[in-house]
Amino acid sequence: MNLIKQKKRGSLIIISGTTCAGKGTVIKELLKKNENLVLSTSYTSRSIRKGDIEDVTYYFVSREKFEEKIKNDEFLEYALVHGNYYGTPKKEIENLLSDGKDVILEIEVQGAKIVKEKLPETVLIFVLAPSMEEVKKRIIARGSETKEQIITRFKTAYQEINEIPKYNYVVINDIVSSAVKKIESILISEKCRVDRIEEISVENKEEFMHELLMEKSFDNSYKEIK
Repeated sequence: MNLIKQKKRGSLIIISGTTCAGKGTVIKELLKKNENLVLSTSYTSRSIRKGDIEDVTYYFVSREKFEEKIKNDEFLEYALVHGNYYGTPKKEIENLLSDGKDVILEIEVQGAKIVKEKLPETVLIFVLAPSMEEVKKRIIARGSETKEQIITRFKTAYQEINEIPKYNYVVINDIVSSAVKKIESILISEKCRVDRIEEISVENKEEFMHELLMEKSFDNSYKEIK
């Protein structure tokens, strides 16, 4: 029988990051290496695009259906972005956590703040590129951004960096494998938290041995004094 019984409930992990921080790549590697990790699938009211996989990339629903779910309080958090809704499903995540799965949410700073308020035990990890110069290189390498879009992304990135103090951990993604190891270490340490202990139990036999040792120790000390 183990001395300590830990809670079966899984951990909820939010991974955020600035533009081109590479958080998506890091999450993919984490999922490959850790069977108990699950990436939450969000709902959206936007149309399916080329390359999207229904019920994998997102759960695609109509705007009306999404707003109905908002009224029914079915989201942990949601946001209206560029005219489309995006939301994190409450019930699905609760079921996964209850089954002992560790769930990753890849959401932005404002969504992370809302989830943390509702579920204080949530682990917040912020992923950063090594430098803003590196961010610039990665954006240009994409070749899909106009100068105005790059400026907008940079402004948003600086705003998000100012929110880092609200997170539990920050990980620099200079080398993907190194960033993955750091996050794995974070997850291991979180499992060792005292507040995850459900029960500490000592068998009768172990209690007896402890008392016997204490008695012998006391007897020896008493003899030395005499």
